Amino acid sequence: NTSISLIAILDKEIPTEFSSEAINLADDAKAVPLGKREDLRKLPLVTVDGVDARDFDDAIFAEADTDKKNPGGWHLIVCIADVAFYVRPGDALDQEAQKRSNSVYFPDQVVPMLPEVLSNGWCSLKPHEDRPCMAAHMWISAEGNLVRHRFARGLMKSHARLTYEQLQAAHDGDPDDNTLLLNHVVSPLYGAYEALSKARHNRGVLELDLPERRVIIGEDGLVEGVETRMRFDSHKLIEEFMITANVAAAETLEKKRQPCMY
Repeated sequence: NTSISLIAILDKEIPTEFSSEAINLADDAKAVPLGKREDLRKLPLVTVDGVDARDFDDAIFAEADTDKKNPGGWHLIVCIADVAFYVRPGDALDQEAQKRSNSVYFPDQVVPMLPEVLSNGWCSLKPHEDRPCMAAHMWISAEGNLVRHRFARGLMKSHARLTYEQLQAAHDGDPDDNTLLLNHVVSPLYGAYEALSKARHNRGVLELDLPERRVIIGEDGLVEGVETRMRFDSHKLIEEFMITANVAAAETLEKKRQPCMY
């Protein structure tokens, strides 16, 4: 049932094999010690992805800001897998990744940018497993403006793998066993999202709520149909958190580029 995907892979000349050097580096990968990393393992960080997601690249957390100078504000954390710990500049894994630029997703399979032991293992934020990460700490005001931020390398442990549907259902008052345990986590996430949405509205950002579609492959390997994916506030929540993290990263880079004035 993978014939259509295989035809596309061959037609577009998408690399599917890794060099022996890259495979050896991936197979030698081990768990990361805490060392000087920030220990985030007790924080109830969660991943939120589609029900058919195969790897988990980022995790989120939110809480009310206790700083009296920021009344009604929020502290957000966005963690992404620290791939750079395993892939060093110029090594065989880096060379293979440059050939691909990104992973390629098909309805029935993924052609990963890195060997599976990394892409679906050490670089995937699987629940209840220690993983190295890059953490973006962000503090936003009640109006959703980014007040300050800092980045740190950390060691995290995802407390749950949630789907968009699960997160939205929990917020709407219909939690399942997984989200029921994390009920105290869900409300702050949406509180922070509402603040960010307020700032987005005040900026007059163009709203492009375009539907996403999912291709359904039958047992015979042929396209059986195309369905529109339901879109929830949980999708927008993740988008807003990621945009805010990218803004924080851009501001950090801009500050580093500015010359020191004496």
